[in-house]
Amino acid sequence: MTVSVRSILVTVVVVLALLVAFLLGGAGGGGTPAQADDGDQPDAEQPRILTMTGSGDASAVPDQLSFDLGVTVVRDDLEAALAAASTTMDRVLATLADQEVAKGDVQTTGLSMSPVYQYHQYDPPTITGYRVAQHATVIVRDLKRGGAAVTAAVGAGGNDVRVGDIKLLVGDTDAVMKRAREAAVAEATAKAEEYAAASGQALGDVLTLREVRVKPVPTATYARAGYLARDEAVATVPIRAGKETGTVTVQVVWALAG
Repeated sequence: MTVSVRSILVTVVVVLALLVAFLLGGAGGGGTPAQADDGDQPDAEQPRILTMTGSGDASAVPDQLSFDLGVTVVRDDLEAALAAASTTMDRVLATLADQEVAKGDVQTTGLSMSPVYQYHQYDPPTITGYRVAQHATVIVRDLKRGGAAVTAAVGAGGNDVRVGDIKLLVGDTDAVMKRAREAAVAEATAKAEEYAAASGQALGDVLTLREVRVKPVPTATYARAGYLARDEAVATVPIRAGKETGTVTVQVVWALAG
């Protein structure tokens, strides 16, 4: 009897199907033994956390003073104006040195030279001289000497000198902000401990800590925006420091220990 190719192929397919079914049945019905025996292992628990914010303030009395110093002179020619301005500025700086202002605490901030014109009704303007202005910023590290330093600078330069933009400064702002940060963390910790205890929990490790708001120690302007002239500073300028405050707000996340 002749066996057709079609019959042979059908037989092979049936045999393979039976073999696959046998192998799957021997493997435990579709799951690995390790998975079947792992039913007693609990799933990983999500960590319990407590998030709290705290704010801290720290104040400091300004202990330094800064001011802008300007020397302006007018002479018939530019060379004479430059020489006169430099002479006056040197005299003022020498006086500031007598007030214990260090050389490194004086910074030149500007130099300008411009012609001075006389204007006529029908003729072009004519140059009558030259104006030279020198500017510097001065820091007085000891606030107690600030008023005397301002007065001495104006007195040494006479009517050619102007002092303005007087500011009170806190010398070590980093120390002030450090105290504010410590106070902020302490407040957040105290509140977190209260909430944890009220719920029968205990604080564990700190998971994250970040600053959410910072208000640095500000600089206070003491004088008006204009300049003090000699007749306004014949006596020592009184300085009242007051207080400056920095603020920090932090957010802290703790794990709950139980």
